[in-house]
Amino acid sequence: MKNFGKRGLAAAAAATLLLAGCSGQSLEDSGNKGGTATTTLKIAFWGDMGLDKLKTAYEAAHPNVKIVLNSGEYNAQHEDLQKKLVAGSGAPDISAIDEGFIVQFRSQADKFVNLNDKGAAEYESKYLPWKWKQSLSTDGKQIGLGTDVGGLAMCYRSDLFAKAGLPTDPAAVSKLWPDWDSFINVGKQYVAKTNKKFVDSGTNMFNPVLAQQPVGFYDEGDKLQMDGGPKVAFDASMKAIDAGISANLASFQPNWDQGFKKDQFAVLACPAWMLGHIQDTAPDQKGKWNIAAIPGGGGNWGGSWWTIPAQGKNVDAAVDFVKWLVAPEQQIEVFKTVGNLPSQPALYKDAAVLDYKKEFFSNAPTGQIFASTAENLKPQYLGKKAGPTRVAVENVITQVQQGKLKSAAAWAEAVKQAEKASNS
Repeated sequence: MKNFGKRGLAAAAAATLLLAGCSGQSLEDSGNKGGTATTTLKIAFWGDMGLDKLKTAYEAAHPNVKIVLNSGEYNAQHEDLQKKLVAGSGAPDISAIDEGFIVQFRSQADKFVNLNDKGAAEYESKYLPWKWKQSLSTDGKQIGLGTDVGGLAMCYRSDLFAKAGLPTDPAAVSKLWPDWDSFINVGKQYVAKTNKKFVDSGTNMFNPVLAQQPVGFYDEGDKLQMDGGPKVAFDASMKAIDAGISANLASFQPNWDQGFKKDQFAVLACPAWMLGHIQDTAPDQKGKWNIAAIPGGGGNWGGSWWTIPAQGKNVDAAVDFVKWLVAPEQQIEVFKTVGNLPSQPALYKDAAVLDYKKEFFSNAPTGQIFASTAENLKPQYLGKKAGPTRVAVENVITQVQQGKLKSAAAWAEAVKQAEKASNS
């Protein structure tokens, strides 16, 4: 959120006043009686959701509100939220929930504030229809307001491609890999030329391939379906590992981050939210990255919601802040800063998004790239246990990458662990 500045603060103040009016209660009415008390809002999330500068702007416009950010590890944050909901205390005022866990939590809608009771129903028409429905319980309670969607592309190091004798122009690179088998073959060429690994991780082959399948881990009856999309994706990840093109780095772990900095791989699957992670992890690589099409085309990997656990003591203040976070001004600012693509389609036609080029990624037209993918997304049904099941299968892939398990035996182990997660 570079150059947020005075204009951004003014927009923040204006947007907040408007949204507070829509919700029927101002921040002062929801915990700041007399204008002297301080309302502290604790927010739990993972990665970089662009909140640092937004926190500063909001606190400047609302001196009686203090925002406390808690960015933790992806799986651990979801597990901790579940424990706190069961315990009935200790949950944050606002919690991010990812698509892999949203069905699990919307089935516990009574433990969250029904945002429709707080004026959020007027937002339904602003969201991609499937995004709105994903956080809606069967009895019509809306537990979250969508932050972003994870339309897919591929990020690649153009300098490393050049050294390997590969094309560097995005259109030419996209033509190299119409499908995942072609991608693996390009990886073999890269390894032969450079004696270095091509892709970051087998898990980051598994997830985008799975995202492109008609059915994921579960059908709409929440029955585990491992022999469909998961088998296709798992086989692709094993092919990459067996071909020797994977750096075998466990995603979102310290050695993975070091892999960016030490040029240990040249390409990785890039949902829109990945852009911020690359930029934050390897800031000195500005201008060396670019963006091409994903093999196989399409797919959605990731995307989150802001939710408000019902046990909180500052519910109305939390509602006001969440509404402010999903307002167009803030959604655009997050997109420009970390790449998270808004889940409100009107913004895909906003010049601030559509014409935006990411300087870090060789001025790639990120607005056009990801806006065009988002409008055509056909997301899978994910299931109540999709998150834990995905983690279980990823752990098996990691065992293969670490040499603890042979790829020939890995599928049987993946099925076993998925069934265990499904029945837990």
